[in-house]
Amino acid sequence: MVGVAGYGYVGRAAHLIYHRTSWHNLQSPPPGLLVDDRRGVSAVTTFLHDEALHRRSLEIILENQQASGAYIACPTMPDYQFSWFRDGAFIAYALTLDGHRGNIRHQGNINSQWDSAVRFHSWCAEVINCRAGALERAIACAQAGQPLAAADLLNSRYRADGDVGPDDWPEFQLDGPGTWLWSLAEYVRYTRLVPLPAEWEQAVITAARYLAALWRTPCFDCWEERGTDHHISTLSAIYAGLVAAQKLVPTLDVGDTAEQIRAFVLTRGLTPGGELAKSVGVDGVDANLIGVAVPHGLLKPTDPIMQRTIARIEQDLHAPGSGVHRHVEDVYYGGGAWVLLALWLAWYYLETGDVQRADDLIAWSEQQADADLFLPEQVNTAMLAPGHYDEWVARRGPIANPLLWTHAEYLIVRNL
Repeated sequence: MVGVAGYGYVGRAAHLIYHRTSWHNLQSPPPGLLVDDRRGVSAVTTFLHDEALHRRSLEIILENQQASGAYIACPTMPDYQFSWFRDGAFIAYALTLDGHRGNIRHQGNINSQWDSAVRFHSWCAEVINCRAGALERAIACAQAGQPLAAADLLNSRYRADGDVGPDDWPEFQLDGPGTWLWSLAEYVRYTRLVPLPAEWEQAVITAARYLAALWRTPCFDCWEERGTDHHISTLSAIYAGLVAAQKLVPTLDVGDTAEQIRAFVLTRGLTPGGELAKSVGVDGVDANLIGVAVPHGLLKPTDPIMQRTIARIEQDLHAPGSGVHRHVEDVYYGGGAWVLLALWLAWYYLETGDVQRADDLIAWSEQQADADLFLPEQVNTAMLAPGHYDEWVARRGPIANPLLWTHAEYLIVRNL
């Protein structure tokens, strides 16, 4: 590892630690000039690009946060001009982490990141609290074994003002509120927020009880597909949400349910080869299974099951020298290589200490930024089903770019 003017960034601690390199003779690093250059190159250009993309990622996220606190998933694609619990939870976590590191200020304000995260979490709490009556009906029906009414379920996405979307959409996705609870707990942990605001506590209790009651119910996954399946990535998000909620509100009684979910995954959620399955009964993986370890923590990154899962993701879904596909049957925009997933996989490798693999994925992802330093959802190279690309462009327009979730993943890996 080397840095500009002979200084580098050592390790992944919360504070910056400098070291001298042998081939520079400057006595001190230029103010604010620091590079986490683990690829072994001195390149000032590389650093300047990394810092520019870091700053641009922060700008894009903050510029697309609405007055209500909601993050618009993508400003250029009409279908994505809504706020998802899931996307926003990752975005808020990225800003929480970025604010904790404190390396980059936005418009001179060191508190921009945490202020933004607070506004999003407050928006989520308001959306949930405003629907508490409906969610209580869903909880009661689930506990009684009765059919659920769609109107009583929490949507996956909402307008910035908290209203539901105008069109038919696969809205029932339980991973969203689970991931939000995890992200909220991370914000509370980093900022040492005590006590929890009353409206947040109310939303945590309602969301946790909702997830605990409905976790056995099939729903759409984070790709908004296969609505009749039990998805392992979704179950891990629910698990993480319940664990987080129990910490946030100790009087809750959802810890045992979290352990039931974990046991279910380990007994019903594996392929014949011993990897995590995309869904119960499916002999195949999905790149969203990275989340089972990072960040949901149902398994440790070094757990043998997780290692086998990552190995199969590498084998089946990681295009050589490119990004990561979602799953082998993907036809969305031709089943392109996802920048978002390349950065998510890099996050996993950073957690396991495999820095070289992480850096390769990060470097490729950085190369996908356009002239405006926008990072897209995916790219139309190494497509799994190229014959489907044009039909999706005709239906929805170009690939989502910029995607705020992708920029959030970039901030995360740059802050680890």
